[in-house]
Amino acid sequence: MEKNFQSLAPKYFLEEGYSCSESIARAAVELGLAQGSLVSIATSFSGGIGNGCLCGAVSGSLMVLGLLHGKNKDNIARSLAKEFYQRFTKLHKVTCCRVLTKDYKDFHSKERKNHCSNMVYDCARILDELLAELKQKV
Repeated sequence: MEKNFQSLAPKYFLEEGYSCSESIARAAVELGLAQGSLVSIATSFSGGIGNGCLCGAVSGSLMVLGLLHGKNKDNIARSLAKEFYQRFTKLHKVTCCRVLTKDYKDFHSKERKNHCSNMVYDCARILDELLAELKQKV
């Protein structure tokens, strides 16, 4: 099985105790794209930055895009972030954790975790797509 964000991030989220943002970051580490400290940085973005705002899986994905393509790199992180946002909202309409999980009152419930795994998977898939598209342009 090919290692990519789609194959790794949902596993970290569902099976290994990583949060939504941490699971994306952990996948980037395993793929050799980031240092392990990115996982710690991503922790504070979990659960919608701790207050239900921006989806943690989205936050983690944007961290990865910034790390790979931000200042002192090719500086296309903002355009990638915009494209990422458009693809995610096409699927889910919003990026607000509170709205995305409004039907799941218990933050730690199995149902919410399963629901959020869809966000992690979709973010991972979008990351894989964007990074593959960039490789094709080179």
